[in-house]
Amino acid sequence: MSKKTILSITLIRSPAGRKPAARATVKGLGLTRMHQTVEREATVQLLGMVNAIQDMLRVEEKRGE
Repeated sequence: MSKKTILSITLIRSPAGRKPAARATVKGLGLTRMHQTVEREATVQLLGMVNAIQDMLRVEEKRGE
């Protein structure tokens, strides 16, 4: 079995005052409030979203099963 990479994503900067696309990306990641953390499987689409708003996030990598 292959191990999946899990990303722990925390919102550390407010999306207030950002472009609507950036706010939509935060919402698409499942983040609704400051300092909230979500865990998502690393996919190409997710990595693109994280890269687009990387200045607003803290991302930590975990190894899943």
